[in-house]
Amino acid sequence: MSWAIPIIVATIGGPVVVLLQLLRKENTNQHSEGRELLKQVINKVDAVGTKIDSHIGWHEGKKNEN
Repeated sequence: MSWAIPIIVATIGGPVVVLLQLLRKENTNQHSEGRELLKQVINKVDAVGTKIDSHIGWHEGKKNEN
């Protein structure tokens, strides 16, 4: 009867391990997509910062003209 316990554990544990691996792979894909979105946001924020710096410089130039 002691031989039945490992078989029962493998029968129950096997599908659980497969399910956990599938969830892990999906989570890795989601992290990768999240990184790409963050890179896009960073690039857009940098572009806005550049535009603001340019605009402030324009105001400084107008102030110096007067």
